[in-house]
Amino acid sequence: MSAERPSLPPVRLHTEAELARDALAAPLLARAVRLARWAGPDTRVGPGGELVDAQLPAAAQHLGLGDDEDGAAYASEAWRLAVDTGLVDVEDPQEGEEDGNGDAEGTVTAGENLALLTSGSPQDVLAIWLDGLEAVHADATAPAFDDFADLIGEDGSVDFDALDWDPEEEAAFLDGVLGNLYLLTLSEAGPSDGPVPLPALAASVVVPEDMGEPTDDVLEQVSEAMMRLDDQFRVLEPIGIVAYQPVDETLLTEEGEEATPPADDEDVTRYGMVKLTPLGLYGIRERMLEAGVDAPAVGDLADKGADALLDGIAYYPEDAARTEVGLWLDRRGADGAESAAAELLGAARGGDRRAPLRRLHCQQALALVGPEAEPAVRAVLGDPELGGLARVWLAERGSADVPAPPESMIFWLAVDTIAAQLDADGELDELQGLVEGLSDQHSGFFDEVWRVDHPATAEVLEAMGRIHSDRGAAKAARKAAYKARSRQKD
Repeated sequence: MSAERPSLPPVRLHTEAELARDALAAPLLARAVRLARWAGPDTRVGPGGELVDAQLPAAAQHLGLGDDEDGAAYASEAWRLAVDTGLVDVEDPQEGEEDGNGDAEGTVTAGENLALLTSGSPQDVLAIWLDGLEAVHADATAPAFDDFADLIGEDGSVDFDALDWDPEEEAAFLDGVLGNLYLLTLSEAGPSDGPVPLPALAASVVVPEDMGEPTDDVLEQVSEAMMRLDDQFRVLEPIGIVAYQPVDETLLTEEGEEATPPADDEDVTRYGMVKLTPLGLYGIRERMLEAGVDAPAVGDLADKGADALLDGIAYYPEDAARTEVGLWLDRRGADGAESAAAELLGAARGGDRRAPLRRLHCQQALALVGPEAEPAVRAVLGDPELGGLARVWLAERGSADVPAPPESMIFWLAVDTIAAQLDADGELDELQGLVEGLSDQHSGFFDEVWRVDHPATAEVLEAMGRIHSDRGAAKAARKAAYKARSRQKD
């Protein structure tokens, strides 16, 4: 009976200050900042804003990479990021300005964003980092080619067909993989803080969900996807989005050669391991939100009303829901505890399909309010929808003078409680225990409960007929469900 629910669980993000520090420490952005501060009046760039070849050795030396055979490439990569993120502003070469080789050169000045990295807010830093992530994501999905000149037509356009490359398809593939990695990181059944094996991640986007044993063709596609991802994660890691252990190079073979078998078939780490960093969780979520994906974060509801809170946490894991409610209550403070309790109770009312789950979360939220909630709780003792949970809350706190509930309220609360658990899709054993416990507490339960004026009565009884382990009780539940359905039609 579950209503539509968010497809992603809530993420627990680090504070913006912590994320901003992580962003500044990302190797690629840190190098880009150093080069932006190094650049001066004598720095020369080509028509596309790239450092001219003659200046790459000096740039690499400034980064401490002068002795690294890939130092010039690292410097070029960092410079491109400095341009893409506005750390430097490029002034295109003027017509007629050419060097001794006939090549036009431009100049650079410090960009406005360079100062923001030290004087701006954490949000400013993260906005710059997100621009960098966008640029690096584009680099990760760019095609590899040996001679770019061969792809340029006579009119100067790029022959993409010759590349066998679809930019939208490549971007969608990588976004799908990062989305699955995000979900695996947040899933209660996932790796938690541990890395994900690259073969498992590749299989998650290649192997159909309903496929039992993968075919040889599918396994080959998984292998190809692994190699694509190995290249892409090597590009993404320096921006700080992932921690990546690359595929063991001894496993990589040239086309036509036999693959070198791993020394230990159980050592899956040789095939690559990847993990989203806290900064990566933030970055992927921001990209999802921009794409219109519902990607909640713990704390999102702290400044919302009680109705938004109870609806929002409806399908949160228990710990995340408790944390969200705690943040919501903290915003209201001890002086606002009674009014917060009244607001929660008011939001719990209703006869819609999600109302039982709202009432369940309301009761759990009230447990965090403390004794200050008692006046608001006592005020609803006579309410047909809230009177039952109010009595439960007062009894659990050992409050005095709790009036006994009428029998109709007892049965109504039983139906409402089971309806909430059905909507929450809880563990079957727990649900079965709840069903049997409630029905066994009252003799003649099924003779009376079908008369309960609750929107979910018939649906609850049908579920009890499926779940109850006692065949006699299950049959009685089904008969009661039939009566409830007939009553609804009258």
